[in-house]
Parts: sequence; C-alpha cells; structure tokens
Amino acid sequence: MKKIVVFCGSSLGFNPVYKQAAIELGTEFVKRDIALVYGGGKIGMMGVLAETIMQLGGKVIGVIPKLLEKEEVVNADVTELIVTKTMSERKVIMSKLCDGYISLPGGFGTLDELFEGLTLNQLHIEEKPSGILNVNNYFDHTIKQLDHMVEEGFLKPSNRKMLLVADTAKDLLDKMHLYEAPLKSHVINKVVKHDN
Repeated sequence: MKKIVVFCGSSLGFNPVYKQAAIELGTEFVKRDIALVYGGGKIGMMGVLAETIMQLGGKVIGVIPKLLEKEEVVNADVTELIVTKTMSERKVIMSKLCDGYISLPGGFGTLDELFEGLTLNQLHIEEKPSGILNVNNYFDHTIKQLDHMVEEGFLKPSNRKMLLVADTAKDLLDKMHLYEAPLKSHVINKVVKHDN
C-alpha cells in the first residue's frame, strides 16, 4: 500500500488519547513510506495527522471541496492540494487515489465515508482494505451494530469481516497489508468461503 485515505474528525474530541492516536498513525505512515490522502483540513484530528506526517518528511495529499476551502480550514501547506467542485467529486477522487481506507474517531462525515468505502467493497466495485483504529473503544457501538445486522440477516458474515479493527496503528496496517477481499457471489445472501 502506497496511499491510504484516512477519514477522521475536524475536532480533537475531549480526550487527549485521540490526538495521540493521530500522531501515532502519522508516524507509522512515514515509517512505512505510505502517503496520506485526506480531507485537506488543518483543524482537529485531520490537522494533527497531516502535520505529523509533513513534519516527519512524509507525503500528504489533501482533497477538499470548494465550499470548505476557507483560510481557517484548508491546509495549504500539504504536498498536493486538490480542490473539487462538490463533496461527491471529492469522494470519487479520494477513492481513485488510494489503496485502502482507515477511519479514526470522527462524526457524521467519518461514518459516512467509512460505510461508503465498505459498500464499494461489498459491491465489488473496489477490493481495498478498510479499517478502523478503535482508539479508547470509540467504535465499540459501531462494531456491535454490525454484529447485530449479521444476527438479524441484513449483513452477510463475509461482508462483516471486510471491516478490519485494531487498537494500534501498527496492528491495523499489518492487518490491511494481509487483507483478502471476499469472493464475489452472484447469488444474494449466499456466503462464499475461501478454501483454507
């Protein structure tokens, strides 16, 4: 993996552990020579992550829609800044640029982008690893919801396994490196298993 999209909050949250997680992820990116593709902001988790990578000499590609291109929000110091017309165009460009997706703690936008990435994989439009860094058990309820969807018959177990979860940046990137996409099934609700 050479480029990974990271979705995360434009806030830092109330617990300093979240900021520290962004710093650790950025440091791990630079160690592994992975370029960051992100939302182009200089505030919150986004800003800490991008700043960490740039300070360590890594590459950062920001993709921001015109409506958010305000001086107090946009990080003009990144390696490359792409300004899009719409939010939808931003998502398409980020998807084309990356080899995988990571979500750090965030709000509505983060969850929207997390599930869009998973949906693209579920439909076999993409076959890219998608993971969450479960800092401070932030995503525990999201994980429980996915398990409930499987129990109630709305999510195939093979698709549930597409979401990789780890507590540390190192473990998450290791899991993403080993990721194998589920085999495509032409039958709805049919579970296809890998031969192991």
